[in-house]
Amino acid sequence: MAERDGIFAGDDPVAIAARWLEEATASEPEDPSAIALATVDPDGLPNVRMVLLKEIEIGQGAFVFYTNFEGKKGQELAANPQAAFVMHWKSLRRQVRVRGPVERVSDEQADVYYASRSLQSRLGAWASAQSRPLESRGALMAEVAKVTASKGVSPRRPPFWGGFRIRPVEIELWADGAFRLHDRFRFTRDTPQTGNWAVSRLNP
Repeated sequence: MAERDGIFAGDDPVAIAARWLEEATASEPEDPSAIALATVDPDGLPNVRMVLLKEIEIGQGAFVFYTNFEGKKGQELAANPQAAFVMHWKSLRRQVRVRGPVERVSDEQADVYYASRSLQSRLGAWASAQSRPLESRGALMAEVAKVTASKGVSPRRPPFWGGFRIRPVEIELWADGAFRLHDRFRFTRDTPQTGNWAVSRLNP
C-alpha cells in the first residue's frame, strides 16, 4: 500500500473526499460542491456538464446528485448507467476524480431533498423541459407562471425528476505540487461498495 499522510490520510477515499469538500466549503468562493459530470450518448460520444453534488454518503460509499430524468443526462444514464466526474477546488489546489456505475436514489430520498429546495427551484423543476428546444425566455417564464398557478406553494416532486447515486469503483485524489510534481493517489476496487480499496501512487 502506498504510504500516505496529511491530507491523504485514511483508507476510505469517499471519506477523504467528504473531508476535502468540508474544507472547500470554508474556502471556495463559489459552489464548492460543483462537479463536471460526464456521460456518453448512444454513439459513445461523451457529454460533460456542471452539476451540483448534493450528498456524499460515506456509509454507502456513494455520491448523489439530482436532475431531470427526461433531460440529456437523464436519458444517457438510463441507457448506460455509468458516469464519471471531477471536482476541483482552486482555493485548495486539489481535485477528486470519480468513476463508477450509477443508480437512482429512492423516491423517498428524492422527496426529502426536493422538499428542502426553495419554492422557486421546485416550481422550476416542473416548468423546465430540460435539454429540449425553447422558443424564448419569455416562453419559459410563462410556463413558470402557469405552473405556479396550478401547483401552488407546496408542489409535489415531479415524477420525471429525482436523484442519481454514483457508486465508485475508482477514485483519484490529486493535490497540486511545486514545479508540477503533483501528488496523485488512485483507489480502485472490483465492485462497488464491496471489498477493500487498493491504492497506488501515480506519477504527476
